[in-house]
Amino acid sequence: MNTTLLARWNRLTTPLLPDEARRKATYQQLTDAYSASDRHYHALPHIRALLDAVKQHPTLVQDREVVELAIWFHDAVYSTLRDDNEARSAALALEFLRHSTLSPARRQRVAYLIERTKDHTQPQPAADPDLHFFLDADLQILGAPEADYWQYARQVRQEYRLVPDFMYRRGRRKVLEKLLGVPVLYQTPAFRERLDAQARRNLRAELKVWESGGEV
Repeated sequence: MNTTLLARWNRLTTPLLPDEARRKATYQQLTDAYSASDRHYHALPHIRALLDAVKQHPTLVQDREVVELAIWFHDAVYSTLRDDNEARSAALALEFLRHSTLSPARRQRVAYLIERTKDHTQPQPAADPDLHFFLDADLQILGAPEADYWQYARQVRQEYRLVPDFMYRRGRRKVLEKLLGVPVLYQTPAFRERLDAQARRNLRAELKVWESGGEV
């Protein structure tokens, strides 16, 4: 996996950053973060899945470089005990990109996309195709086949393993209820038509487990 991801990283960043040492160091920093022992879902396979989504839906993406940079950095900082992960991940991206040839406006776009992943249930700007695609790709696991969804649910619980069961149960129920409560879960018609119905089935099934006192 790492070899393929390294090739993708190099294809993306080499034209933007002449400094090979910095590119290599940042790649190592990112892969170390995503490979940490406390990462179970928010890990390298998640990054690969989002990059694959870009490849699979080229017509939905307008600024591919910006979207792919946001993908690489969006969960670079991930602590279940903090609420500023997105801001810190965006800052990490900006630190890397300030050495690049990317324009200041596009650097800020990368940071903006990352920051918008903090709460997928918030109303989104109407005319922002790249943001809509990025958020939908990030949530595509919700509409995955049942077995894959339950694996994801277990992985998330592992990431919160330091949280006592009664607290996790309450917090996870709130998350699931909030997701189920939004009228539009996926912003783009392509993702909505393919994933919305299955995502809502998965979310309702997990919510039922937690409400009945079960475990994922």
